[in-house]
Amino acid sequence: MGDIRQSLLPRDVLSAAKELLYHLDIYICNLVQSGRQPPQVDSKTLELVEEFILHAPKDRNTPGRRMSALQELQLLEIMCSCFQEQSRDTVRQLMFSALFSLQGNQADESRMGLLGKLVSMAIAVGRIPILECAATWLQRTHRVYCVRLAQVLVDDYCSMVPGSVPTLQNIHSASPRFCCQFITAVTTLYDLTTEELTPPLELLQMIVSWIQDDPRLVLITFLNTPLSGSQPISSLDVTPLGGLMRWCVKAPLAYRRDKKPALTNGSTENEPETGPLFSALHLSVLQVFMLLPNILNEKGLFGRLALLQMESLATLTSDLSRLLDQADKHTHTSSTDTHALSQLTLDRLAQALQVAMANGALLCSREDLRAICSRLPHNNLLQLVLSGPVMYYNNIHTPPLAFSPHAAHSPIASHPTHPTHPTHPTHPTHPTHPYPGQAFMTGMPFPFRPSH
Repeated sequence: MGDIRQSLLPRDVLSAAKELLYHLDIYICNLVQSGRQPPQVDSKTLELVEEFILHAPKDRNTPGRRMSALQELQLLEIMCSCFQEQSRDTVRQLMFSALFSLQGNQADESRMGLLGKLVSMAIAVGRIPILECAATWLQRTHRVYCVRLAQVLVDDYCSMVPGSVPTLQNIHSASPRFCCQFITAVTTLYDLTTEELTPPLELLQMIVSWIQDDPRLVLITFLNTPLSGSQPISSLDVTPLGGLMRWCVKAPLAYRRDKKPALTNGSTENEPETGPLFSALHLSVLQVFMLLPNILNEKGLFGRLALLQMESLATLTSDLSRLLDQADKHTHTSSTDTHALSQLTLDRLAQALQVAMANGALLCSREDLRAICSRLPHNNLLQLVLSGPVMYYNNIHTPPLAFSPHAAHSPIASHPTHPTHPTHPTHPTHPTHPYPGQAFMTGMPFPFRPSH
């Protein structure tokens, strides 16, 4: 495609970009039809994309061309139509990669800017092919850039335009793959370490609603990822389970730390909805863990594949230790309230650890757990989990494997989004209860029924 540059130079910026997209589509179609494996866009074509679509200067002495806001909007509409009209997913994915795969150069900032606007528009106008391509991008790209894209979308739909959250929420059924990756990205972004990194209420409500409607939503990327494929260490986690667990466990203390008068269900006086939301989310996460044995056993991976990593849990317990120390020094609530919130946090941690271990999501010894929880204060339920019996796995002679390219040689086949039989808690749990899921749970190596 290098020979079309001279024909693009005399054109105005919008016309040149439109013409290049047209030629790019033809070029990639031919590339796919040629049977080259894997099909790869050449460097000359990528340079044309940078010059005429991203408007990065070709050299230091040549100023980059600029689009007006109207021209940029028109370009986004053209790109939406281009992806919508292309029927072959392989072509769409290669085109998206040619436009937005990061190259480690100065054009990457332009890439990120255009990508955020395109995905935001795709959500607004329901362009599912773009969201599917964005889901793949989120799976393959360094997490630093994934959280940047997530931040743009949260700003657009949860902050800047009041009442626009339903537009984002409605993509749940249209592109579950994108929703799964979006949840993973936002739970990575909002780690509750500061008030600014606490999820907005509207975002929290939306994610809780998504997962309650379809618990398997958070497993979609995992279910559709071949384990023999490459999963870069710097990429997002393969499921958002670790991030969601972090939210639920840290929420009571994190909201209190931000100097808001706290209530004993983990909510605050000026945000009373968050307590029940995190309780409901906690229950949903436990239910997702309980879906895993059947899925892992079908693939012969129970006891061999960990979806929760010990490194992440060690970071979580370290954060909890700091939050608990801060809570002891806080002056906005009584010591009774402080103790209740601390125990709620530790109860949730204990429940999540036990259910994750019992259902094959966490592969570790009790000694490992005791080591990472050694700095935490006493909690009856946590003590019971840490001193419980040794876990036994179906494939006890096979060493456990973390999710990695070498974990298995056969891919995990796709599963339908909705389970054949809906999963319900063993006993009904009121959504506003501060200790959800404390009734006896089947599948546990030993029962636990902590006092309310």
